[in-house]
This record gives sequence, structure tokens and C-alpha cells, in this order.
Amino acid sequence: MSAPPLGRTVVAEFLGTFLLIFFGCGAVHAAVLTGAQSGLWQVAIVWGVAIMLAIYAVGAVSGAHINPAVTIASAVWRGFPTSRVAPYIGAQLAGAFVAAAVLFVLFEPHIAAKEAAKGVVRGQPGSEMTAMCYGEYYPAPGSLGDGDGPYSSEEHAKLRVRMSQGRAFVAEVIGTMILVFVIFAVTDTRNGGVPAPGTAAVFIGLTVSALISVIAPLTQACFNPARDFGPRVFASLAGWGSIALPGFSDLGWLTVYIIAPIVGAVLGGGLYDVAIRPAHKKEFVN
Repeated sequence: MSAPPLGRTVVAEFLGTFLLIFFGCGAVHAAVLTGAQSGLWQVAIVWGVAIMLAIYAVGAVSGAHINPAVTIASAVWRGFPTSRVAPYIGAQLAGAFVAAAVLFVLFEPHIAAKEAAKGVVRGQPGSEMTAMCYGEYYPAPGSLGDGDGPYSSEEHAKLRVRMSQGRAFVAEVIGTMILVFVIFAVTDTRNGGVPAPGTAAVFIGLTVSALISVIAPLTQACFNPARDFGPRVFASLAGWGSIALPGFSDLGWLTVYIIAPIVGAVLGGGLYDVAIRPAHKKEFVN
């Protein structure tokens, strides 16, 4: 069967990534700004459900990569056409950007109220506590918004020393490596241990939820360059400026949230295809 036309797959990737970011970052908005979630697991499971829904909604058309790192790993290891890599990534970034814009429209009064309560100005130091609804930071600055007191630059400085850029890079590489290893495993037609037909999305979503539960306190758990960069660019245009996108003054947004997930995805895909897949000698029919 021939592949769907590129235009339809690009639309599918846009919509799938929109769903992922709307629900996932929407849960972050609700947790940070309203206290709606109780504990990290509730946010993590929403991300997992968001991935499941996106895969079920568009997977039959585009494969539901909804992640530039997955697209690149698929091109490296699974024969995904290189001519489709750039259009897929463009659609994923656009879907993430638009979802962030929609969330901003819905939550902006709550963002302003949070900033006023904490005595911070959007775009100035301390506004990371609201910018984290869009782009990601290491370590996760959520504790800056805890309690009723104002933002403290001293506490922020103490928080920053807990996670170096190098350690954050390693965390994102490992998290994405595990994710793509599982994706390749549960979608491998040779693998006799795959879950029941139609349920791979559930296990991919649960893998993301489990990874978020471990890594989110360290880096906010990206594993997806579109998830970070699309909303980060929107936030930079919506008033956070260099707090959201610091440019060359702090390259963590590039090394930790773009390069590390790509490296991890290629390593994870390679680990499965080199170490595990050859053990499955022939096509498995489930």
C-alpha cells in the first residue's frame, strides 16, 4: 500500500502535535497556575493520555511521530523517507506553537495573577515560574511558585546549582533513549512480545508518564524538541523575551532540549535495532 500524500501526513502531524501540547502543556498550566493537579503523577498521566490520543487520532495517516527526535530516528533506522523529515518537523513545530498560543489565550489572566502574587514582571528574572508553562528549564522551577511568599532571587540561585547543563543533557539523552527504544519495540512487526493489536499507543503513553515521574523534577522532561521549542518561541513573543529564549547567552534550550533528545532518540533506536531486533528472525503475525 502506498504512503498517504505528503500534504495529508503533514496535516496529521500538525494536528497530532497540537493535541499533545494542548493537553500536556494544558495540564502544566492548570498545575502551575491554579493548583488543579495534585502531585507530579497527575501531570505525567495527562501527558501519557495526550500521546495515546494523538497516536490513535493520526497514527494511521502519518505514523504519529509528533516529535522531531522520533522522525529523525525513524529516518536513521527505519527507512523513513528523508524527503519527509523537514516537512514533518515543520508541522510538529507549528502544531506545538499554535497549541501554546491557544493555551495563552485561555490562561493569560491566571498567568498575570500568578506573576502579580509573586511580585515578578514577565520577561524579567523570576518569570521562569510562569514561562515554564511553555518552554522548559533545568532544574524545574516549579518550587519557586510554592507557598504564598514573593519570588526570591536567593532561592532561585540555590535551585540553579542543583542541576548543571551537562547533567541535564544526560538526563534528556537517557529519557529519550528509553522512550524511542520502547517505541521501536512495541511497533516492531517482528517482535513476538508486542502488545495486543491497537494497544501500542497505551504503552508508549505510559512510558512517557513513567519517564516524566522520574525526570521532570530535573529538566521538566522534554524528550521532544517540538514540545519545547514551539511553545518557547511563542512565549518569547508573548512577553517573556530572553527568559523564554535566551539566545547565545544560555544555550541550554539548544543543547538540553533539542540536541539531547535527538541524540537520545538515535541511540535508543539503534540500541533496539542492533541489540534486540536481530533476535526476531522473521515477521511475527499477532
